[in-house]
Amino acid sequence: MALLEIEGLSASYGAGPVLENVSLSVEAGTVFGLVGPNGHGKTSLLRAISGLMPQSIGTIRFDERPIGDLAPEAIAAAGIVHVPQGDLVYKNMTVFENLLVGGHTNASHEETARQLDRVLALFPKLAERAGQSASSLSGGERRMLGIGRGLMMANARLLMLDEPSLGLAPIVIDGIYAAIEELRRTGLTIVIVEENVMRISAFAGQLSLLNHGSIIWAGTPDDLKGRRELMTTYLGI
Repeated sequence: MALLEIEGLSASYGAGPVLENVSLSVEAGTVFGLVGPNGHGKTSLLRAISGLMPQSIGTIRFDERPIGDLAPEAIAAAGIVHVPQGDLVYKNMTVFENLLVGGHTNASHEETARQLDRVLALFPKLAERAGQSASSLSGGERRMLGIGRGLMMANARLLMLDEPSLGLAPIVIDGIYAAIEELRRTGLTIVIVEENVMRISAFAGQLSLLNHGSIIWAGTPDDLKGRRELMTTYLGI
């Protein structure tokens, strides 16, 4: 069953379109990868799903419910967690305080406490750094904090990660993806925008390739590996 369905989505920031007639379907409990050249619409697609694009047309359904006209906070409350690209943490707050911000919509302190235990078990480094300012963290630790803050929402059903491996050392990326694997085992649905095609190919069941705001190919990672012209022309591999 599809948890997220998009049909004929086009969107812009007011000038030319950055997304054109995008359609895709993400099955519940799966990992779905979005790949393609930098600057060609992947981040914008996540923003459109989250309600952050100023102008968009088309249909976005989450658990069979249209969400395209909802405000970003209502979309988040429905269970969609968007972890943006980069280290967008509150650098003057502690790790612990950052995590508590992520749980502010939870129904009770007990729910927040349970989510905090889960996040700290998933990322033990955050437990070690809980009292430190976020500005003191390494790049990998800030990435963990960004993901952990999103996972503090107790009713999260869809996790969208924008470039989780961007700018990180290989050993740190291994740790991030080990955590993603743990999340997959819990049945959480995950959409990942990833510049590292080989890395996401090892995790995702389905991939979509975006170029100039349009999906030009969709299939399994094995299918993509067999399409040498796509790998060379659009992904530089």
